[in-house]
Amino acid sequence: MIVEMRRGATTDEVDGVVQRAESLGLNVQLNLGTDKTVVAILGSNTGQLSTDTFAVLPGVESITRIMKPYKLASREFKAEDSLVSVSGIEIGSDRIVVMAGPCAVESEEQLAKAAKVVKEAGACILRGGAFKPRTSPFSFQGMKKAGLELLGRIKEQFGIPVITEVVDPHDVSLVSKYADILQIGSRNMQNYPLLTDVGRNKRPVVLKRGFSCTVTEWLTAADYLLSEGNTQVILCERGIRTFEDSVRFSLDISSIPVIKRFSHLPIIVDPSHAAGHYSLVPAIAKAAVAAGADGLLIEVHPNPKEALIDGLQSLTPSDFARLMGELRAIAKSVGRYI
Repeated sequence: MIVEMRRGATTDEVDGVVQRAESLGLNVQLNLGTDKTVVAILGSNTGQLSTDTFAVLPGVESITRIMKPYKLASREFKAEDSLVSVSGIEIGSDRIVVMAGPCAVESEEQLAKAAKVVKEAGACILRGGAFKPRTSPFSFQGMKKAGLELLGRIKEQFGIPVITEVVDPHDVSLVSKYADILQIGSRNMQNYPLLTDVGRNKRPVVLKRGFSCTVTEWLTAADYLLSEGNTQVILCERGIRTFEDSVRFSLDISSIPVIKRFSHLPIIVDPSHAAGHYSLVPAIAKAAVAAGADGLLIEVHPNPKEALIDGLQSLTPSDFARLMGELRAIAKSVGRYI
């Protein structure tokens, strides 16, 4: 249930709504807009409450029931687009933010080369996985803490913020010491203990869509982060599993306008995992920008032939530089920039 306060409602009037909700054993989230305040009343039994419970309170303008499973990620809770700020970089604005780098941190030399080439080409955030959840237990699982330390050193050396994945609730604090953005991978989209801990951490987070999950399930997972007070949430479309086997995953390009319609959260796209092959990445990336994505998460490796993970879908430095030039033209055509 959404309680929309009148313009100019006083702090005491807002507190009155909050106190009434808490007295009924309900949870509350506030959206303190520039013009008015919106109060989300959350709980399993809100559907049984009469809207008059809150409509009679001073300062209340209107009451809306949210029928969708997701609440805090919805446009009903927050009509205006959310902006996520990472080291002075705004995600969700007119700028299309490109995050690029290797799938996995392999060595200091590899990461330094990657940071240099992606920054020179125009990417503003470096990606690199220290912890790698793999389908097989015998596959390379990442350098873990040593990889995080490398990310920290390269971040300072090149003056570029970093994004890396966290896979275990016990590692949230450790990863947060080095990462500017925490990534929750598709396999962990519904790992609710992990979502809860990352939400409490308040660090900006990229939530990837589970490859067998609907948009509704994705946004409901985002509510776990938002309900813990973390408003710095970025969604990432990375393709879903379908009957099609000519690509690694089928990129659901329609999810971009769907998210824009029903949610205030920014959305970026990972064309690398959807494509599965470097030759397909540029076309998918360009389609994402044209469709309204707020950013891209692209795998770039100094030498893909030597990559320990996902070399086939990684762009070379020259391919990435070329793609960035093409993306700038498309961004300009839709009134944005890179």
